[in-house]
Amino acid sequence: MRGDNMKKLNNDEMLDEYDFTNGVRGKYADKYHRETNVVVLEPDIAKLFPNSESVNQALRSLHAIQSIKS
Repeated sequence: MRGDNMKKLNNDEMLDEYDFTNGVRGKYADKYHRETNVVVLEPDIAKLFPNSESVNQALRSLHAIQSIKS
């Protein structure tokens, strides 16, 4: 998330037990971007799949069918 898009917190919203003294902003951001693949489905297609597991299952089935035909 970019800094200008992040919600600005008031000091009274941050709990005392949160300690980010040694925190590093974006420490895992590069790894996250390399290891993720986000695909946005069109609304009509998204209605057909209740969750990501069902999308993955459908894509694996389609790939298996195509592999048999090749």
